[in-house]
Amino acid sequence: MAPSFLSIVSLYGIYLRRSLTAAGLTSKSIDIDYGNTTVHLWSPKPDQTPRKPALFLLHGFGPSAIWQWRRQVQFFASYFDVYVPDLVFFGGSTTKSKERSEVFQAISMAKLMEKLGVKKYHVMGTSYGGFVAYHMAKLWPDTVEKVVIASSGVNMRKADNTALLERANVENIEEIMLPETATQIRTLSRLAVSWRFNMIPNFFWNNIVNQLYSENRREKLELLKGVTLAAADEPFKLTPLQQSELDVNLLVGYDEI
Repeated sequence: MAPSFLSIVSLYGIYLRRSLTAAGLTSKSIDIDYGNTTVHLWSPKPDQTPRKPALFLLHGFGPSAIWQWRRQVQFFASYFDVYVPDLVFFGGSTTKSKERSEVFQAISMAKLMEKLGVKKYHVMGTSYGGFVAYHMAKLWPDTVEKVVIASSGVNMRKADNTALLERANVENIEEIMLPETATQIRTLSRLAVSWRFNMIPNFFWNNIVNQLYSENRREKLELLKGVTLAAADEPFKLTPLQQSELDVNLLVGYDEI
């Protein structure tokens, strides 16, 4: 394995962190549950005034938050106080709890914002983060003002999951969501984006796997198993949210991975 200073992934990670810093955000870790759960996030620097409306960005199932929200942070920072957390077991966020549901993630994120003293905020979640955003909006309708759920199967049934596995030609969902090999992450890239990366060598894909997907693998597998899916033969009963959606005209470039 190449040293980290020769890793393209590590170098790009430095660029991402500098981009968020340039947008006025700072990195911090906050204990939200008396030493049981710690959440890492990027948030506005404390000396920034005046305060703007708060926007909470929840990443998908994959690398940490900085790998999915750079473009949005750079755009939205002029209009919002942007908060970009790592969900539990991603990036620098951890817990001693045995809970693995998206509801637990939602509770953890709500506790984080309470610790930060943010009384009201908008929430945007993509993919797995959309599940978390939905439950935050459902559980705290007076706190979460507007909601965006993008590219997220919050009404997904088990049959939909089976269809995805067939399309990817794999047996288990973790082969897509938690790739361990260059072949598996090639499959993920083929499903996620329209570009084709046939000329990229395996050592580069392996570097991505080692740098971005290997940490907390067991816990992430448990998170996958904890996602709520409706049975294949029953309608999905999704409770409508009370909030209105955020202006989608502002949502530029949310597909960065």
